[in-house]
Amino acid sequence: MTTTLSLRTLNRTLLRRQLLDARADVPVAEAVARLLAVQAQEPNWVFAALWSRVAGLARTDLEAAVEARALVRGPLLRGTQHLVTADDYRWLRPTVAPVLDRLSRSTYYREQTGGIEPAALVALAREVLGDDLVPRRDLGAALAARWPGRRAAVLAAAVEALTPVVHGPATSAFGSWWSRRSIRVADAASWLGAPMREPDLPALVHRYLAAFGPASVMDLQTFTGLTRLRPVVDDLRGGLRTYRGPDGAELLDVPDGALVGEDAPAPVRFLGAFDNAVLGHRDRTRLLPEPFRTTVMPGYSMVHATVLVDGFVAATWTVDDGVLAVHPLAPLPAGAEEEVLAEGARMAAFLDLDPAGVTISR
Repeated sequence: MTTTLSLRTLNRTLLRRQLLDARADVPVAEAVARLLAVQAQEPNWVFAALWSRVAGLARTDLEAAVEARALVRGPLLRGTQHLVTADDYRWLRPTVAPVLDRLSRSTYYREQTGGIEPAALVALAREVLGDDLVPRRDLGAALAARWPGRRAAVLAAAVEALTPVVHGPATSAFGSWWSRRSIRVADAASWLGAPMREPDLPALVHRYLAAFGPASVMDLQTFTGLTRLRPVVDDLRGGLRTYRGPDGAELLDVPDGALVGEDAPAPVRFLGAFDNAVLGHRDRTRLLPEPFRTTVMPGYSMVHATVLVDGFVAATWTVDDGVLAVHPLAPLPAGAEEEVLAEGARMAAFLDLDPAGVTISR
């Protein structure tokens, strides 16, 4: 008989696999590998996301890992920017290539690339990039010079969808590679010193389930952006565990994936915007209560930074004028406010904000 898992068991298990029930005492690159990939569409939020998961993380740890090319950023899952290990990029980028190919044919790109052979666009881009980092604006300018009347930024972005390109550790006025204003890009194989590997859908299934399972095929497709994965999963089914969710839906898991009891403690955690834990499933109720969904995700292109209380999203948080402010989505549980303020103060200190200035809106 197939075991049915409660919502709280799924919640506690997700927290464990996302390193949110206890910070992992590991190097930051190892933590990223455990998570498969870290959403990095809004680069500065990556610091917050990983600080909540890695014990003793300093911002320089993350910057050093990127400088050393142990971690790289580029368009991957769902066509959005993610931070991954260099080794994982080499197989993950070819595996999600259909997502990026589909993106390159969207109306947004076709309006600027219509009439240009993709191979010609990529060939010129590779000539411009050579073996080093090039400011993305310079790449766009070179492409627009070859095809006048086109938007340079869109042409450069189209290249990133058509061929493996990574973002280097750019410098900026803030001294951080996370600034969008100064992103430099490189041909991935040249930057990593190794060629891309073959696509590996079985590896993607197993790595996703290890970081987000138990989960459904639709969860997997939602997180990766890939479609028609059921035949792939069915071929692997003999080596996977099967459960039922609270709604009766089939959930799959890696054979060594430990479940966590629903009464396990769950400390307050501050998640960054677009956090993996929030976006990891089609059914997000294991972390994000349905009544709060439209507030946290008000539109296609926004997922607010959130605060977990007892394992579930209970508030959003912002940084305005140097002040970290918490915005509860409903009255906080009795006794939770003190823990929220304490964890908020620690996050504020990490972000070089005033720990004593953390506020909770009423």
